[in-house]
Amino acid sequence: MPGNQRQSSLEEHLPAGDFSAWLLEMGSALLGQRDSNIPCGACTACYTSSQFVHIGPDETDSLKHIPEALLFAAPGLPAGHVVLGYDERGHCPMLQNGKCSIYPHRPRTCRTYDCRIFPATGVEPGNDKPLIANQARRWQFSFSDEAGRLRKAALEKAALELQHAATLSGPAPAPTQLAVAAVELLSK
Repeated sequence: MPGNQRQSSLEEHLPAGDFSAWLLEMGSALLGQRDSNIPCGACTACYTSSQFVHIGPDETDSLKHIPEALLFAAPGLPAGHVVLGYDERGHCPMLQNGKCSIYPHRPRTCRTYDCRIFPATGVEPGNDKPLIANQARRWQFSFSDEAGRLRKAALEKAALELQHAATLSGPAPAPTQLAVAAVELLSK
């Protein structure tokens, strides 16, 4: 019985909010004008999915609150850019007792991450992120008008076109990068 309850809770839909409002807020978050506001509840999928967290050299407050031994040079980026890795379980080392131990000082990547970006863009998170994929599948956007539905269709089309263009010029971008690029394109 407990296993069945867990499975059914994974399949329940979660209200993601009005799509047009979400797109505006997400665009602002990606521009650094605000933090994402995600109704995560008890979900910690992003903390427990073996994700690297990029931290830019300008994020001095975050860097002060993360032990230097946990930071590594970010591959392919200029000096000063680092990544925070994950522990042997795939968990963020800042996750303590089910909560972020540096939440008020968390990096920009964490401030803007929103798994609703996957259902919004039609991009799949990838087989290596099953907890995030499960959570992303649960989100259900609402639409206050037909313009919102058209925006969603345009965003999905942008993501497909970006993916196609990227695969023609080299390896496909990571799903999160692809979804973010589509939102940034439509937010201009």
